[in-house]
Amino acid sequence: MSPQAALTGLVLAGLVAGGASAAPPRSAGIKDPDTKAWWQIAEALSSDAMEGRDIGSAGYDRAADIVAAKFKAAGLKPAGDKGGWFQVFPVHESRVEKDGTSFGVIQDGGKETPLVFLHDITVRPTDQLPAGLDAPMTFRGYCGPKDLEGAKGKVVICFNTKRAGLPSAGQRIQAAAAAGAAGVIQVDDPYFTIEPPRWPAAYARSVTIAGTAPPAAAALPAMTLSADAFKTAIAGADHDPAEILKLGGDSQPLPAFDVPGRLHAQFHLTRRDFTAKNVLAVLPGRDPGLKSQYLALTAHLDGYGYGEPVKGDNLYNGALDDAAYVGTLIRFADKHKDRPLRRSVVVAAFTGEEKGLLGAHWFVDHPTVPKAEIVADINLDQLRPLFPLKILTELAVDDTTLGRTAREVAASMAIRIQPDPEPERSLLTRADHWPFMQAGIPGTGFIFGYEPGTEAEQRYREWYQIRYHRPQDDLTQPMDFQAAGAFNRFFYKLAESVADADDKPAWLKPPPSAR
Repeated sequence: MSPQAALTGLVLAGLVAGGASAAPPRSAGIKDPDTKAWWQIAEALSSDAMEGRDIGSAGYDRAADIVAAKFKAAGLKPAGDKGGWFQVFPVHESRVEKDGTSFGVIQDGGKETPLVFLHDITVRPTDQLPAGLDAPMTFRGYCGPKDLEGAKGKVVICFNTKRAGLPSAGQRIQAAAAAGAAGVIQVDDPYFTIEPPRWPAAYARSVTIAGTAPPAAAALPAMTLSADAFKTAIAGADHDPAEILKLGGDSQPLPAFDVPGRLHAQFHLTRRDFTAKNVLAVLPGRDPGLKSQYLALTAHLDGYGYGEPVKGDNLYNGALDDAAYVGTLIRFADKHKDRPLRRSVVVAAFTGEEKGLLGAHWFVDHPTVPKAEIVADINLDQLRPLFPLKILTELAVDDTTLGRTAREVAASMAIRIQPDPEPERSLLTRADHWPFMQAGIPGTGFIFGYEPGTEAEQRYREWYQIRYHRPQDDLTQPMDFQAAGAFNRFFYKLAESVADADDKPAWLKPPPSAR
């Protein structure tokens, strides 16, 4: 089937089978032509017919065909493997299945209180995960190395803080393994309200690029426990679970104590190998002296697919995360049909972002254009147009000259650019610009900003509480379409400014690899 035929058939399928079928598409009520066209793409890519666009799935392939057809219609040139639109790479999945997996706390006398998999507790999937676990438990605070003396053979329970100056999740796992622990349970911090823990977990899956080394301490069962289930885990101990959580939330010293119960768990692990694919295109440049250089414009096409139901819905559509912003890339391409910029532009819809920035890592490690000629990456993700656009948070705003250019463009639109006010969320390292930056290529991304204590902040926080990586990130969610259109116009101007500038973006601080 030709890309154009695929586009026609798949868009129709999306609108018939998708979430927009119960009512007229919302795009019908949008007055601005560009914003309307943008949301129509979002309606197609995040309809139920795309099945959440999970990496390697049939739904993802349908969405990728739509994107490739749209790129072709906009006059872009294919930049994938062997002159095609797709860059294919091998991946490996480890999954802990619901069927056959169980957790329980066994008290003296043999009474077992279950912990519900994916609702109370989950576990890191690795190929080395044992089939089961039965061991006594001990609470050891933040689980630094000194906290874990005498923990050999026990399941250590740790407070899962994200605060600066305390052990990270990875450091806690490594410390538990070094202490000879039988397992580690990290208890959610309910006071980390800037991005609260989310339950249920969609699933327990790990997808990596084939051949990737296993994670540290891969044979150690590393579990995460909800704050609500903490009371069950330490039942019978002479300590108040609510008080411990409050102390941890305030980064105060925590007690260490043995727990009367034992953890009993069974793990049903499955593995599979398959392929994933990026969608890659190029807008060739027009300037003989600059067209050999490439500006990368990126977003991720993949989503979560099907997962644990939330309010009866098990399809994680991923409308704002990130189908809509693949749509922004397409609209940029549409605007530059037969209107090339001075530099060439690589337009990439990556896969595997939700599983660890896999598509971006693969492209940076296996570029289809000369890596040395990629001057910058502007990535679209983490964008929530829920309120008027007055402030944009720019990641790494002061690290490269991209921040200066963004401030100039934003000022012309009465938008204020600010640095990340919440660095403890590590948003910089959680999106597809990061592999570019690790390779020494200037990169950036944006977030809708707000003044603290305003209704805009309330809307932003609410989105992360009920929609982030949830089925509720769908086509019916609240939107500010004027703000969405304003951001898209900002992005077009920024990309044009970078692609047409005499000088390529430059680092103002050492790149991550040199820090």
